[in-house]
Amino acid sequence: MSPTDPAKPLLQVRDLHKHFPVSRGWLRKRAVLKAVAGVNLDIAAGETLGLVGESGCGKSTLGRAILQLQKPTSGEVRLAGELLSGLSGPALKRARRRMQIIFQDPFASLSPRRTVAQIVREPLDVHRIGTPAERRERVEYLLQTVGMRSNALNRYPHEFSGGQRQRIGIARALALEPDFIVADEPVSALDVSVQSQVLNLLAKLQDEHGIALLFISHDLAVIQHVSDTIAVMYLGRIVEQAPAMEIYRSPQHPYTRALLSAIPVPDPRNNRHRIVLEGEVPSPLNPPSGCAFRSRCPLAAAVCAEQEPALQPTVNDQQHWVACHFPGAE
Repeated sequence: MSPTDPAKPLLQVRDLHKHFPVSRGWLRKRAVLKAVAGVNLDIAAGETLGLVGESGCGKSTLGRAILQLQKPTSGEVRLAGELLSGLSGPALKRARRRMQIIFQDPFASLSPRRTVAQIVREPLDVHRIGTPAERRERVEYLLQTVGMRSNALNRYPHEFSGGQRQRIGIARALALEPDFIVADEPVSALDVSVQSQVLNLLAKLQDEHGIALLFISHDLAVIQHVSDTIAVMYLGRIVEQAPAMEIYRSPQHPYTRALLSAIPVPDPRNNRHRIVLEGEVPSPLNPPSGCAFRSRCPLAAAVCAEQEPALQPTVNDQQHWVACHFPGAE
């Protein structure tokens, strides 16, 4: 069952798993790394779902598995009702016209050997959309849309700042007029002054085109600014999901409360209580039994080791979902 219940979500993810086989030790014993472990998500057209969690929790892997850039081990992904899991060849190519990605690193995601015009035009070339003249016109329009001048067409990525490169990446993602975009930490590599420009641009384009957005970040302050709904991920699992303001107003999971307590406060007179989690993040090669968070949780009890808590709505709010045996306890 999904934590959200729109009339007809554009994107539906059901019980998605992504495992990677690995070899361990000098005997090269085979093991399985469970990067994504049973995720359910719904995203409506025009909605932004913010996905937050520590580095290594599986956020980027989930985004790539949804887009079929990495084939899920099991589970279903549907876009506008079409089952993406299992598609290949021409059928997957057609489906990819409706979904795109904005990569984290604007320095590594653009080919240094191609001009800006070639980079932005590439999706149109791959899908054979329009005549050469129409493609050039479309590229000029896209660059203008993201705030780039037309004299950028024949220049190379190294001639631009990080913020400008990310705008080029956004223009490329918009080339095919997708319905759904995965934004994988799109501002984490940028200066703070540039981050707000890129975030405002994404919000403007989303309003104009009705794009559904999965916004992946480890920065809760950024997530709050852009998201309609927030999902908190820990060790491959969604542990809490709710409307954005509700997550900040009344976090129910101890991991979410710890993340929120780490957000810097600009007022030095405001002494927020910082929750410091003990221990190290467990390895996805050998996650704890029961609740994956129990080895670091101050509320852990015997039931937490015996039984994995299901993601279910809280008593007072059917839109606020949490996977915890003691939701709301402090």
